Amino acid sequence: MKSYKFEIFTSPLEKNIREGIYKPGHKLPSVRELKDKYQLSTSSVQNGYEYLIIQGLVESIPKSGYYVSRQFSKSDEPIKTNRTPIIRDALFENNLTSITSLRKGRKLSEFNVAAPGDLLVPQKLILRTMQQVIREQGASLLRYYPSNGLPDLKENIAKRAAGYQTILNPEELLITDGALQALYVALASVCSAGDVVAVESPCIFSTLEVIRVLNLKVIEIPTDRENGFDVDFLKKACVKNKINAVLLTPNFHNPTGILLTDEKKKALLSVVQDYEIALIENDIFGDLNFNGTRPTTIKSFDNSGLVMTYSSYAKTLAPGIRLGWLSAGKFIQRAEQIKFSLGSTVSPIYQETVNRLLSTSSYEKHLKAFRKQLAKNASLTLDLLSENFPKGTSMTVPAGGYSIWVKMPESADMNYFYAQCEKIGVRFTPGYTFSFSDTFPNYFRVVFADAYTPKRIEAIRQAGQFFP
Repeated sequence: MKSYKFEIFTSPLEKNIREGIYKPGHKLPSVRELKDKYQLSTSSVQNGYEYLIIQGLVESIPKSGYYVSRQFSKSDEPIKTNRTPIIRDALFENNLTSITSLRKGRKLSEFNVAAPGDLLVPQKLILRTMQQVIREQGASLLRYYPSNGLPDLKENIAKRAAGYQTILNPEELLITDGALQALYVALASVCSAGDVVAVESPCIFSTLEVIRVLNLKVIEIPTDRENGFDVDFLKKACVKNKINAVLLTPNFHNPTGILLTDEKKKALLSVVQDYEIALIENDIFGDLNFNGTRPTTIKSFDNSGLVMTYSSYAKTLAPGIRLGWLSAGKFIQRAEQIKFSLGSTVSPIYQETVNRLLSTSSYEKHLKAFRKQLAKNASLTLDLLSENFPKGTSMTVPAGGYSIWVKMPESADMNYFYAQCEKIGVRFTPGYTFSFSDTFPNYFRVVFADAYTPKRIEAIRQAGQFFP
């Protein structure tokens, strides 16, 4: 069979088009580009494109160039591929979808994503600060930063923590790529595969996944609006089991919004000290109190070094600011080794930007306005749920944070509810994602960290009509 010079470029183009790698409308290389790349004459390249046009794969647009034909359907010819099937964890995929934004324009009303909405993010403040940092720091932002984090940033984090009676030693601080990495480092510092950890229940999906990835065993400690974290239950668990770590969110727990009292925090600390157990404290929502002063941390009462506290700026500034921190206490040596193994440097631009915000009054001013808006959103959400959901529906009243934990009557058909919500483009987080066991089938979480438009208000009203 006769071969042609132009096949050197038409063959790979044809393969990519037929396999769907190049989609209809994809712009293809110019005649000049192909001529230079393959050392062909202009006529050879043009003949090659003419061949692809005849095949129905390519179209020519005058004064613009060559494009994958919009009339081409890859179903016209069977696709031959050597790709192997990808096997996914169906439960993980389902749960991940339940907590993640699908970003389908404005079609969805999402109450399932625990992150500030675009209209509540201080975009101008963040971008202006980033621009200032880039102008001043220049090319130095392209280099590695200290593996444990920018010293000035750690000093500012410690200085701010002192304002809510928490003493953080900058030498025990690690700057991490978000809160989830901080949690991973903390857990990996004190646990090995097969060890037992105690977690609050309900517990957020991301924490449960880190536990699963590390192959740890779990004891779920009941957490409810009447009692908060059940310290007595933990005591009994410690008597019967060797527990390596306790994980909880004492300040505005996700999903219930509960704030533990100082007495409860001290009682919990006493238990872990008695049994020499590491306590990993998630303080990511600590700055988001609706009323009064910023709550204390369990770390503020600890003098044993057993408490590891972590947080990030994804919930208070913007979800794309991938910068967190971990105060590792007596476990710092192991923690910094694990942190280094995960990547030695957190984004310099994020570190310098957050450091700049903490160095001025900008962060505190933003928090003041943000907390006020969240409190309004929480009140509105509670009213909408109370007015539009059936009798027998109960819900927590958050003292801060992002979320409300809703319990439906036992008779409620939750599968039908989620299916109908999906049809009208409304998303809540199902209760089953908050436990390894089927503990919360009749619960769901509502996140109120986005601006309330008429469409979002109507979405909650409509959702309540799916129950008899």
